[in-house]
Amino acid sequence: MGKKKKKQKPKKEKIVYIDDNSTVADMRPVDKHGARIDPPKRATAREKWQTFFAAFKMMLIPCACVLAVFTLVYIILRLATGQ
Repeated sequence: MGKKKKKQKPKKEKIVYIDDNSTVADMRPVDKHGARIDPPKRATAREKWQTFFAAFKMMLIPCACVLAVFTLVYIILRLATGQ
């Protein structure tokens, strides 16, 4: 029988990582000295309160449900123990 042909392995590409002190959420471009090209905009008090109340509205119903379940369990345990 004939000789088997060897498969050529693809050459591994060397990956170079450069740390520019950016995070995954903050990937704005930086210049060659590491300074940000566009400085981050500071949130106003109104934007902060809007974010707080948006999160509060999302958590209000789940928190009320958990509180109701705890209250129901407490009442059942009080009735079961006779106190």
